[in-house]
Amino acid sequence: MAPDFLHRGSDLHPVSHPDHAATSLVTGAAGFIGSHLVDALLDRGDRVIGVDNFVRGQRENLAHLSGCERFHLIEADLSSEEGWRGPLTSLLEEEMVHSLWHLAANSDVAAGVADSDVDLRQTFLTTISALRIAREFQIGSVLFTSSSAVYGESDRELDEDSGPLCPISNYGAMKLASEAALSAACGSWLQRGVAMRLPNVVGSRCTHGVLFDLPKRLAKDPERLEVLGDGYQRKPYMHVRRIVEALLFLEDRAPAGFGRFNIGPEDEITVRDIVSLLTGTLGLSPEVHYGGADRGWVGDVPHYRYRTGRLRSLGWRAQEKSAEAVGTACMELAQNWKDSRCSQ
Repeated sequence: MAPDFLHRGSDLHPVSHPDHAATSLVTGAAGFIGSHLVDALLDRGDRVIGVDNFVRGQRENLAHLSGCERFHLIEADLSSEEGWRGPLTSLLEEEMVHSLWHLAANSDVAAGVADSDVDLRQTFLTTISALRIAREFQIGSVLFTSSSAVYGESDRELDEDSGPLCPISNYGAMKLASEAALSAACGSWLQRGVAMRLPNVVGSRCTHGVLFDLPKRLAKDPERLEVLGDGYQRKPYMHVRRIVEALLFLEDRAPAGFGRFNIGPEDEITVRDIVSLLTGTLGLSPEVHYGGADRGWVGDVPHYRYRTGRLRSLGWRAQEKSAEAVGTACMELAQNWKDSRCSQ
């Protein structure tokens, strides 16, 4: 039987929150977005338990928190129950967690295409474990970072009711399966499950994507740049700081029950424009060579466009266009680029 605090249909209402003097649990805490979220949660006064297996996450992303008494970092593998029972269980028995932020996932789409077990273990099974943790330790709110990849390829503007959903990568398939598991939990025991479908994200600490790959190539050869795909791939982009703002907004405003939300700007930028912004900001003029395919790799969706009316109806909308987000990330890269050159 569903607990009294489960609400459906027209009875949905926002979940009440403490005055942020409570504990948040973040899986994938050492990752790109996860580490920025941890910073934001600590900044507002939360105690934070971070969990990471350090397959994708980087310890240096959290090194600045080594002396923070309100932050506990647990190395654990959420892909199996044996992987997380122990130190994490002991800590959760002592803490009253009010929100579980589930960000642990494989972020390398190509790796998941080459080996489907990668996304099965690191994306779907970690979600199953996160839900088991939430149920066992009576955490009423689970917020899950899903992806635009659940939609697959479509020429239409995508809203949360678009369908059928036909992912073209194992990454997208396991994100979609995770959403289904979250929905099922809300149908029986979970107070609130929020699936937040992210666009392409850029900014400091990134571990993948065009603004991760291209600077590495330019560092090796600033005179010549090979770009995957024909450069006409067109997608919405957001800076990681704005993504975190949207996540925190949804924690405060998303209603009880299961909800799906697109997060992103309602415009896109092409890879060719990103290349131009990046090389211009770095002060480089390489010979650029594009591939012949319409996408960078198998499983890559070459174009999508978001509608974000559901999120805007709650009172939040992206304040930056895709080009502005990319431009900000390029400026951050340029500073690191300058510092690394000066140290050589």
